[in-house]
Amino acid sequence: MRDRASEIFRKIEEIKKQEGITYPITVIGASKMVDADTINLLPSLGINTVGENKVQELLEKYDKVFGLQWHFIGALQTNKVKYIIDKVTLIHSLDRPSLADEIDKQARKIGKKMDVLVEVNTGREPTKSGVFPEDAYSFMHYVSSKPNLNLRGVMGVFPVGADETLYKELRKISDFAKENYGADILSAGMSNDYETAIKHGSNMVRIGSALFGKRNYN
Repeated sequence: MRDRASEIFRKIEEIKKQEGITYPITVIGASKMVDADTINLLPSLGINTVGENKVQELLEKYDKVFGLQWHFIGALQTNKVKYIIDKVTLIHSLDRPSLADEIDKQARKIGKKMDVLVEVNTGREPTKSGVFPEDAYSFMHYVSSKPNLNLRGVMGVFPVGADETLYKELRKISDFAKENYGADILSAGMSNDYETAIKHGSNMVRIGSALFGKRNYN
């Protein structure tokens, strides 16, 4: 895993140099199906944030993982928010008003202002969560009106082999979020496309198999 992490950081530095990028890029270890012992190695590799897709998996690992920030990066059901609200520092997958209402409600209960990203479905794929690009602007306004939500930026998951115009579209939404709400996070790019995403403004990448190796989903 050390070699894989080194290669990821090498590629990131290379693309930063090529594109003249001076801001830091945060690498999140996307830890679906990865055991706690392996996750605990991340700080020694220079990775301080772990991202989980499923609430149940996060809860199973939470007390066994040390010295890392937890992000929630998967589709989130409203009835599961209460289980993670005190455990994660950023929710990437805010995609509907009912979820915004519930996160706001649960955050208020514990006196927390929850950092969130609006998830944008750039490919307009019916099987994926996320607001369509044309709806992102009004939804960001809605999110920003919630007293216990702190809009930090946007997140995108791109179709496999996505045209670069989709990355540009997400960048445009991200720029709007930054100008209007001071929301400076663009979470985009996974194992197969993080270099392209960084080229188009991503400052947070969610890396799974390129970091942890192939996982058994059976």
